[in-house]
Amino acid sequence: MPTIQEITAVLSNLSTDELHHIERAIHNLYRARCEHIIYDDDYGVWTEQDQISASAAVFNLLDKEEDLEDNASCSSSQCSVFR
Repeated sequence: MPTIQEITAVLSNLSTDELHHIERAIHNLYRARCEHIIYDDDYGVWTEQDQISASAAVFNLLDKEEDLEDNASCSSSQCSVFR
């Protein structure tokens, strides 16, 4: 059985049609396994893990934006009380 690294290496050699076929096969496996699917349509599936990952990325961006706003809105002497 090929390893994930071997499979990943071979993917770049596949045509677009072959990649679409692989993608459909993977989506069908998710459906067959009932893998906590949140969204499922002809274009693919959205799982709980996808939702967690996307949420974490958004929260990280919001935290960075908040940090930038905090740094821009106060001088170091004002902010030292809160840190």
